Amino acid sequence: MKNTKKKIVYVGLSADILHEGHINILKKAYELGEVTVGLLTDQAIASYKKIPHLSYKQREIVLKNMKFVKKVIPQSTLDYRPNLKLLRPHYVVHGDDWKKGIQKKTRSQVLKILKLWNGKLIEPKYTDNISSTEIKKNILKVGTSPDKRKSKLKRIIEAKEVVRILESHSALVGLIIEDLKVIKKQKYLEFDGMWSSSLTDSALRGKPDNQSVDYSTRILGLNEILDVTTKPIIFDADNGGRLEHLPYMIKSLERIGVSAAIIEDKIGLKKNSLFKNQSGAKQDTIAQFCKKIAKAKETKISDDFMIIARIESFILGKDLKDAIKRAEAYSKAGADAILIHSKETDPSQVFSFAKKFSKSQYFKPMVAVPSSYSKTYEKELIKHGFKIIIYANHMMRASYPSMVEVAKSILVNERSYNIEKKISSIKEIINLIR
Repeated sequence: MKNTKKKIVYVGLSADILHEGHINILKKAYELGEVTVGLLTDQAIASYKKIPHLSYKQREIVLKNMKFVKKVIPQSTLDYRPNLKLLRPHYVVHGDDWKKGIQKKTRSQVLKILKLWNGKLIEPKYTDNISSTEIKKNILKVGTSPDKRKSKLKRIIEAKEVVRILESHSALVGLIIEDLKVIKKQKYLEFDGMWSSSLTDSALRGKPDNQSVDYSTRILGLNEILDVTTKPIIFDADNGGRLEHLPYMIKSLERIGVSAAIIEDKIGLKKNSLFKNQSGAKQDTIAQFCKKIAKAKETKISDDFMIIARIESFILGKDLKDAIKRAEAYSKAGADAILIHSKETDPSQVFSFAKKFSKSQYFKPMVAVPSSYSKTYEKELIKHGFKIIIYANHMMRASYPSMVEVAKSILVNERSYNIEKKISSIKEIINLIR
């Protein structure tokens, strides 16, 4: 029977993976009147759970073609009130699962505003034994496609205030980053992706961080992480190698689903940027490095794959003027983002750069690697306009002292029992593996 009712019904949905529970909600709403779905944007969803697998446009197309839905409009925050003020619906329909948890506050806001025009909140019983979260876990067991993973970084950059990236040197670390989430003051926190570090890749193999481990070896190791995770990966490409060889690395990274490569403007034998003594280290000319950026951009196939230029001016004792000059040139050459590096223990250098570069007509999203200025809070970096924060080597640094402690304990006590309480159980590790 055709629905002839004219009452306005509002349903807020993320609709990443539509299932029986969503259909029940939409069916109930349809029985009450004409249904407007407030489709949560990536930004809204990212404020309380993981960014959706499907883009807003893909989710919108699905909902617009459902018979229960009259209209789809964006809901840009978790807060329903802006859309409710606009529509003044007779009913809002939502499953009763939001009576507790992170959306409890949102529910209270909805009840309060509906009273202004005698609207009603209808809360069908939550459909047991089914949820998008559980379905996503099952999808994760199957994996993700390179194209789907590759596109995620740009979507997260657009959706979130800041993008948190954590170093991963093994598949096990990748699983930790994939699964870890923290709820702090009703806010959902997670690492948004992984950093494939040349330093930790070298250390894992007992070799110095001077490009002794070639790109082919590193990419083979990276495949192990890709096999068991779905989050985006940013690859530390050092200086990208010779201009003639750069396209092969870019093609390999893009093919396996890496989201971005960071290329630094040093030349010659690599010396880690955090070493105080940088004697012998040289910076590429602006013109030559711009050729590398242009070559990388020309090589890549997908618009989703990002080329990030890393500026070493402060590392090599050069001034702000040089750093800004390079940033603008690299931006014009096609860099998608700019990483400004510093080995100082306070962030004044990078903040001075950010203040100046943010006013430039060639501004691009900025990346910070606060390894040396680790006392700096994320909120300070955000305030100064940084979009991506990379914690570049912490998981490797955490593993080393722990392993030394375990080994010493076994030697001293001539058994392993004494250290058991300080290490993970076998069961905990097994449960991490999907």
